[in-house]
Amino acid sequence: MSRWTESWLPGAGPSPAEDGYPGERLGLPEHGPESVAGLGRRAVAFAVDLLLSAALAWGFTAPAVPGNWSLLAWALLTVIPTSVFGMTPGMTVFGLRVARLGGAKYVGVPRALLRTALLFFILPAVINDADGRGIHDRLVGTVVVRTR
Repeated sequence: MSRWTESWLPGAGPSPAEDGYPGERLGLPEHGPESVAGLGRRAVAFAVDLLLSAALAWGFTAPAVPGNWSLLAWALLTVIPTSVFGMTPGMTVFGLRVARLGGAKYVGVPRALLRTALLFFILPAVINDADGRGIHDRLVGTVVVRTR
């Protein structure tokens, strides 16, 4: 059965069920370490990062509400670890990491900055392709994979 978008949406290819598993076109395994992480696990890791950022910002502004300081804490907590280690604290807890396509070892600061800026809007992370990559990951040439 074909997807309903194939009739009018250009570039809409077959679903992963018809074209293999998510990550197959990227040369990633179907299951286990280095396989594409699911949206649910990525969303929970993102929520952990948000809560950690809010707690960190509140620690500096208490008893006042942190306001936009939470956003700054989240940006720093996302950009710095992602550019150096390929994972945020939430990703570490759930066994995920951001991997660059093409064999490069590090994500790097420019890619991490752009990825985080797009992730701020949430929608780019929710719109996934057949390989489970959001718009933010496709634009910077990365994919979120499992580490365990």
